[in-house]
Amino acid sequence: MRKLAALLLACSLPLAACTDAPGGSAEPAPARPGTAGAYGTAAPPTLGAPARVKIDVPAGLGTAPFDQDRYLQLPTGWKASVYARVDKARFMALTPGGDLLVSQPGAGKVQLVRAGAVSEFATGLRQPHDMVFAPVNGQMFLFIAESNRVVRYPYTTGDTKADNGEVVVDGLPDTSTPELRGTYAHVLKNIAVHGQTLYVSIASTCNACVSDTESDPERAAIYTYAAGGTNASRHLLAHGIRNAEGLAFRPGSDELWIVVNNRDNTLVPDDRDVDGDGKSDKGKRMPQFVDDYPPEEMIKVRDGGFYGWPFCNPNSDNGLRNMGFLRDYELNRDGSKADCAKADPIDLGLPPHSAPLGLTFYNGAAIVPLHGSWNRTKPAGYKVLFIPWTANGPGDPVDLATGFVGADGKWWGRPVDAAVDTDGTLLISDDGSGTILRLTPPRAG
Repeated sequence: MRKLAALLLACSLPLAACTDAPGGSAEPAPARPGTAGAYGTAAPPTLGAPARVKIDVPAGLGTAPFDQDRYLQLPTGWKASVYARVDKARFMALTPGGDLLVSQPGAGKVQLVRAGAVSEFATGLRQPHDMVFAPVNGQMFLFIAESNRVVRYPYTTGDTKADNGEVVVDGLPDTSTPELRGTYAHVLKNIAVHGQTLYVSIASTCNACVSDTESDPERAAIYTYAAGGTNASRHLLAHGIRNAEGLAFRPGSDELWIVVNNRDNTLVPDDRDVDGDGKSDKGKRMPQFVDDYPPEEMIKVRDGGFYGWPFCNPNSDNGLRNMGFLRDYELNRDGSKADCAKADPIDLGLPPHSAPLGLTFYNGAAIVPLHGSWNRTKPAGYKVLFIPWTANGPGDPVDLATGFVGADGKWWGRPVDAAVDTDGTLLISDDGSGTILRLTPPRAG
């Protein structure tokens, strides 16, 4: 839905203005009732003070973890409810008719949610992940990113099953790639469509390794292809991006924004004294340092951009905006592998190890669910961020929804993606509890 919304807004401009890199005219998508203003570019609203809100659970949806009362911290006036239960729910897309599609990579399925009822929309897929609706040559298509390819399906409003699909891009690296021998740390693919161009994130196979920078296609990168379908149109858009998630175009623009899961277990890159014993800790792996370094990333992608990984890590010592880099001690100690001074700065840093996944533009802001850390001394993430948009880009992130970690320090939910329903409410997928949550803002008047 985040990509459909961007496309709809971009194409409210004169057709000549609806272009993208590397080129092509965008076709206007059919208007949908109930979306007016949901993606407006006006100043974002001010959120109220956080308040503890009990999650409403309809009858029949109260299996664990909702077999006991659950609460979220939300801005004053917001409400929360369970919309549907979808096991290991990942990315979402709202259909032009207002139904919800939810991917289940492990099950090889895409589920359809209509008025809370769940049914199979597509099955037999190879780890389907991200999805986007977009028109090509006058026909609306649903694009589904599998681990090894992207397939598009013709779509007519009201469809409850996927029609025969057409492969747009194949041969993407996954666990079947011979050189990888069945191992791929970030095999799931994320996509966007803008105009007649398909954008595909090919994430890294590892935490930090040189082999991904030498492969064909290069991994830890974003490529573009013709949305009409031909591998020959492949173009390397940007690289040095460990694991780009939530690809989304800012409404009314040609700006591609992403959130990035950065590396773990970074060695101390310089002579700083991490443990306070008065000695340099350079080259050591220390929990005190790893916990807070490097930050996750939010980036406006530049054609031809290089964003550091695995040779340069963003330097948050002087703040989280427009970050430069420090050399990676393991892979670029002497600077011979990459000149970190020439890498594109990072627009905004997000909490280290918090694992941002979805990115959705909503009411003059960006919504970014943080899936949550696995290796931090104290958990980070496990919440949904609201990032107000300014004339200079993303503002200061604030918490929209917290409470997915209990008082015992154990999580009961892990947010993944956000979508905006036709009534302007936010839908949040949670693969930890197998839930689609509905967050309802206060109504004016």
